[in-house]
Amino acid sequence: MRTRLPSLNALRFFESAARLGSFKTAASELCVSRSAVSHQVKKLEQQLGVKLFLRKASVVELTRVGRAYYPILRDAFDQISEGTEMIVAPTGRNIITIQIYSTFAIRWLIPRLPQLQQQHPQIMVRLHASQSDVDFDHDDVDMCVMIGAPNRADLQYDFLFSSRVFPVCNPSYMAEWDLLGQPERLRDAEILQVYPSRLDWWAWLQDNNVEGVDPDSGQQFDSYDHAMNAAMQGMGVALGMEPFVVRDLEAGLLIKPFPKRGVYTRGDWYLVCREEKADSPDIKIFRHWLIEQIKTDPTIPPGRE
Repeated sequence: MRTRLPSLNALRFFESAARLGSFKTAASELCVSRSAVSHQVKKLEQQLGVKLFLRKASVVELTRVGRAYYPILRDAFDQISEGTEMIVAPTGRNIITIQIYSTFAIRWLIPRLPQLQQQHPQIMVRLHASQSDVDFDHDDVDMCVMIGAPNRADLQYDFLFSSRVFPVCNPSYMAEWDLLGQPERLRDAEILQVYPSRLDWWAWLQDNNVEGVDPDSGQQFDSYDHAMNAAMQGMGVALGMEPFVVRDLEAGLLIKPFPKRGVYTRGDWYLVCREEKADSPDIKIFRHWLIEQIKTDPTIPPGRE
């Protein structure tokens, strides 16, 4: 006989508070008061006979039991949500939510999505662009594309490619500042920085033994796409990242003032999902499609030596 389940409403309130790490934020998501969230969580704790949260002055923190209970409920609510969408979705299509960096979305993935739709019309991709990495314990996504290295045993990582970066600017800017073959002249140029990836400029300078340049001193952008577009407008020198800058170089919109001085970024690109979702048919289809697209793309840089 099945053990009597706790209140579904209380479980929902607990899952929201645990995922968001805050009773106040959970209350906003659920359109209730903070005291209502606190009351439902306390009710659940009384039903279970355990403490789920440590309540502190301004924050709440999961207890050991709460940390163990949360992923169970998270996966259960995910299954309920997916099952409901499958039943009621008028299109009859399966939705995969993927978090990606905006540059990858705009300059690489979106132009290729029509091929996916043509080959697999039953799959609908919901893109969430962010410059931050996914927190799979709390974010409501199925997969992500990220730069970094595998560091969690409960996630599946599929290697995609390694990317190289190098300074780029428009031809007029290079001529005006006499940059060709003279990286030391970057000291006088306007450096365009991508602040979520600020270490990339420092790595390029270090690997090329260029001193006296502060890449944080100029204009700041939140993505490579924005910085490279600014460089096209003659605002300064940005880092171009392969494969996303290749078309602009071929079109002559950007130029490399220091040829053959590219360096690999410190992290590699991976497709990541939770281990328990890795064998989902739609996720497997998308993974296979994405990896094949990368294998056949001539703009992808060669691997590290």
